Amino acid sequence: MSETGLPAIADDLGRALDTLDAPRVDIPVIQPAEPFLDMAGEDLRRRIFLTESETGESLCLRPEFTIPVCRTHIAENVATPRRYSYLGKVFRQRRDGANEFFQAGVEDLGEPDEAHADARAVSDARMLASRFTSGHALTVTIGDQSVFEAVVAGLGLPAGWQKRLIHAFGNEQALNAMIARLASPDESAVLDDTVAAFLAAGDASGLEAHIESVMEATGYSTHASRSPAEIAARLMEKQTLASTRLSPKALDALKTFLALDVPLDRAAKTLAAFASSAGLDIRSAQTSFETRLDALSERGEDLSSIHWRAAFGRPLDYYTGLVFEIAAGGANLVLAGGGRYDRMMTLLGAQSPIPAVGFSLWLDRIETVRAGS
Repeated sequence: MSETGLPAIADDLGRALDTLDAPRVDIPVIQPAEPFLDMAGEDLRRRIFLTESETGESLCLRPEFTIPVCRTHIAENVATPRRYSYLGKVFRQRRDGANEFFQAGVEDLGEPDEAHADARAVSDARMLASRFTSGHALTVTIGDQSVFEAVVAGLGLPAGWQKRLIHAFGNEQALNAMIARLASPDESAVLDDTVAAFLAAGDASGLEAHIESVMEATGYSTHASRSPAEIAARLMEKQTLASTRLSPKALDALKTFLALDVPLDRAAKTLAAFASSAGLDIRSAQTSFETRLDALSERGEDLSSIHWRAAFGRPLDYYTGLVFEIAAGGANLVLAGGGRYDRMMTLLGAQSPIPAVGFSLWLDRIETVRAGS
């Protein structure tokens, strides 16, 4: 590290970022906490350093750059397409390493050719990681949230189960637990016999009336945060989720898909063969997947050296399509990661949808690899 606290590679890395047609953006260290708590996902939420302003506003130390870069873009009403780069310190609790460390990266907003933008993100991240790790072999792993969503939708699960599975994508333990529940559903979670009867009959209006009478009799209705209709709807949804069971064929298809793990030059044929064997129509997701492969090839990327894992995701809730990581060293340290997050911009206040993809580099891990650890 230099005397300023910046990694020794920071100046060279900054100059490399300047060549990527991505002007540097300055992001304040203190950020409103709500966007991160709402969108970043459980893994990051529990590691954020929170504080409060004098007026009671929930604030945090900047835990990552993607969300604040997007908020800045929206606030300044900048035309798209537009790329931004950044290099600075982030603050979050980590299981290994310091709780404050430097990240650099690029956010690509508004590029209508999504395959081109995806390929550029992977290619730029790989180029930077390779350039600053002194020739160490890199491992590039790619996943696709949208392909997983298409497979889950094709299995015909209730919307609630689809949402749960999609939320767990990339968390192997949580995903396996949900698949186990789908194999052996629990139909016992019922409040009482009267409620059970309404649920069994699918009588939403009767259940709502029953809940309303109970609330009035107990005096709960005067300070309830949810209405009888909302409570009834939630109970019926929980009952549906608890009693849902995947057929052996659908369960086998889901497990087969999640086990797919091949070099990227074989991924399109592997995915097509799976869809055909499982009887799933995921053609739209397949087309986008294949178009991205073509774009990567056009950028000169060696697809045989990149791996596609169908179960691979990243622990941030805002991803919608491509996800990827780049690792190196004997400990397989993750040096870079990123992906597509098309829904985030409208959730942050953009007036119309803005496609977006980006990546981050962990500078302390790059220095660890450079040092030969």
